[in-house]
Amino acid sequence: MLADDRLVRSLNREYRGRDTATNVLSFAGLDGPGEPAAPYLLGDVVLARETVVREACEQGKAPADHLAHLVVHGVLHLLGYDHQTTAQAETMEDLERAVLAGLGVADPYLNPEPAGPSSPSREALP
Repeated sequence: MLADDRLVRSLNREYRGRDTATNVLSFAGLDGPGEPAAPYLLGDVVLARETVVREACEQGKAPADHLAHLVVHGVLHLLGYDHQTTAQAETMEDLERAVLAGLGVADPYLNPEPAGPSSPSREALP
């Protein structure tokens, strides 16, 4: 779901106890033990459009590339990956890089210089 910052902040407050906007939230469809019968719904990924665009501009990235990264990040959470420890973060980031490379998106963890006012990364999301 592509939502506005207000909705994402509300969801973050309600479900995570954090009264702030964030770029992506993942809500697992499966929380109990055991394997469900396939096919099943992994869950939902909710992205804050304004935050995604702002972060992309601040980081000198195309908004569509940043959006793709956050979708991949959110789906990995639904698949059980996390980044609470350094080892977990490294595993998750390696998977993100691999998936994004397959989509033609550059390594999101490289930090290019911030974009100038006429840069393509200032384009709005479709």
